[in-house]
Amino acid sequence: MIACIDIGGTAIKVGVLDKEGNIHHRNSLKVGVDLEQFTETLLNWIYEAKKEFEIEGIAISSPGAVDTKSGVIGGASAIPYIHGPNWKEILGQEFNLPVSIENDANCAALAEAFNGSGANISDMLFIVCGTGIGGAIVHDGKIHHGKHLHGGEFGYMIMEDKDGKFRNFSEVASTMSFVRKVREEYKDDSWDGVKVFNEAENGNKLCIDVINTFYLNLAKGIFNLQYVYDPELILLGGAISEREDFIERINEKIDFLMKEIEIAKVRPTIATCTHKKDANLIGALANFIYEYNY
Repeated sequence: MIACIDIGGTAIKVGVLDKEGNIHHRNSLKVGVDLEQFTETLLNWIYEAKKEFEIEGIAISSPGAVDTKSGVIGGASAIPYIHGPNWKEILGQEFNLPVSIENDANCAALAEAFNGSGANISDMLFIVCGTGIGGAIVHDGKIHHGKHLHGGEFGYMIMEDKDGKFRNFSEVASTMSFVRKVREEYKDDSWDGVKVFNEAENGNKLCIDVINTFYLNLAKGIFNLQYVYDPELILLGGAISEREDFIERINEKIDFLMKEIEIAKVRPTIATCTHKKDANLIGALANFIYEYNY
């Protein structure tokens, strides 16, 4: 059994998983106010888990630019104090167990490659669409981290040059991209994605237009990524991906682009993820299995 930890900005999801990915225990822990409290919370949970299960290792999913070899989290996140400490050393020395750690978006992709929508697929891209755009690159069944640990950071792609300002993929194709437009138009910050879609269904032209633009921009990014990496499959995650017509709407825009760019012959194959709220726990397990041949 592996003690799996999914560090989030507002809570820490934890679970005890077997090597097939079955979850035998799960819980949600509070994020501490400082490093000492945070570390104590993790240690206490692992000690409790060891009383009930035979824990053979610890697997962590974390935000930030994770150095999987050293165990240090670089970059930035909503929990500043987790950046800097060596988590492999801290937890490994405390429990005398092997420890793995990987970026959360990479873990979500690994979960799909392990036993989800991307199982048995060697080359795959994973795009998560939320407040921004994140993602991961799976090459030969493994995560491609890149020289600066920024592999899969698709949100940085420059997509527009408008009014003298460059806009990236996150700015024009995240769920917040269309929410911001409606908020600005109505001078009302109470609007969210659900309300925008509801109003579009009721005939609100502004909402219809911003959603159409969102899908087109998302399709543009997917089209570009297909020709950068040429994956077998592009998987899409994030809450918006659970909409019944999500894939259909993107495919409509991809069809449009394929007609406009006549030279393009390879059509992106897209699908949504299998794993939802447990993706990072299962992905942390998968990363542990790959690292230690568990």
